[in-house]
Amino acid sequence: MKWEFGRRSSNVEDRRGMPAGPVVGGGIGAILLAIVVTLLGGDPSAILNQAPPTTSNRPTTQAPAPPANDQMANFVSVVLADTEDTWSALFRQMGRTYRNPKLVLFSGSTQSACGYAKSAMGPFYCPLDQKVYIDLSFYRDLKYKHNAPGDFAQAYVIAHEVGHHVQNLMGISGKVQSLQRRVSQEQANQLSVMLELQADCLAGVWGYHADRTRQILEQGDIEEALNAASSIGDDRLQAQARGYVVPESFTHGSSAQRVRWFKRGMQTGDINQCNTFEARNL
Repeated sequence: MKWEFGRRSSNVEDRRGMPAGPVVGGGIGAILLAIVVTLLGGDPSAILNQAPPTTSNRPTTQAPAPPANDQMANFVSVVLADTEDTWSALFRQMGRTYRNPKLVLFSGSTQSACGYAKSAMGPFYCPLDQKVYIDLSFYRDLKYKHNAPGDFAQAYVIAHEVGHHVQNLMGISGKVQSLQRRVSQEQANQLSVMLELQADCLAGVWGYHADRTRQILEQGDIEEALNAASSIGDDRLQAQARGYVVPESFTHGSSAQRVRWFKRGMQTGDINQCNTFEARNL
């Protein structure tokens, strides 16, 4: 992926090495529940995103920008900037205004408006503060634990979380969460799968336009992203963790589904092709 000469985003907060601070109020229950969900192969962000914010859920000091000589932080900053440019243009075409999300780098744990976050939960987006949270050690796990190396695979992870920000700005996330509270757990899981697959598709839409406008892709990049999408499918993760698969508990979609929807966005560049909620076949 050609990223070295790209614009750096000013919306990156570097909390690495900063204390996470104590958790008070209703956050502890959300944390424990999120950890249980993670151990069962589920999606902890579904719990964190519904947790009420507390006054302690923000760091007491302003996080600085990453150091200029930090290559991985620079990479993340460039990818975030590229999503900003892409989605700002696409929103203008739709007659909307895109608000840039913040991206928080942390190590170990940190506070978010959605609750306490630990690196074991993986990257997530919090709609309450419109921030993407990522411990960069996740990329090491992506490469070695999930066998999905490559810079475009790493970019796909950020683009997926930014896809959730797009869903939030368009009111999709709020509607889904409202509906989830009125249906069975199995139906709520299916809605979560649709939301996640749509974010995969939106990540592909970003990739399509970023390459068309700025020629960022190199040979093998698309295969890297597809491999990453496949490696973190619910079926593969559950099989690794449990030795068996429970489709009714899926919250992100199977490997094949994640690959299919990312490819749809990558091949069409059309946000209208990402309507997973009306798709006959996910």
